[in-house]
Amino acid sequence: MALMEISIVPIGTGGTSLSRHVAPVIKAIKDSGLSYKLHDMGTTVQGEAKELFRLAAKLHEAMFTNDVKRVYTVIKLDDRRDRIVSIGQKAKSVEEKL
Repeated sequence: MALMEISIVPIGTGGTSLSRHVAPVIKAIKDSGLSYKLHDMGTTVQGEAKELFRLAAKLHEAMFTNDVKRVYTVIKLDDRRDRIVSIGQKAKSVEEKL
């Protein structure tokens, strides 16, 4: 099981608010059926690495709505094969040690 953090930013939108551009991307994640958590600086999605890479490509394309001409995407993937991981588990582990 893997965790992917993805941040997709439209460039040159003519304004500072991005929520109308982010909404179609989150809809695509929701439609994927994978577990996800939207946070202030990106989104974390849980699944198999292959499906996460496919989803990342789909999400990148989804940002090209509302007349967006340029998109900047950052992906971080943690693919752990020795045990099953879930969203929030890594943060919880750190909190327990504080």
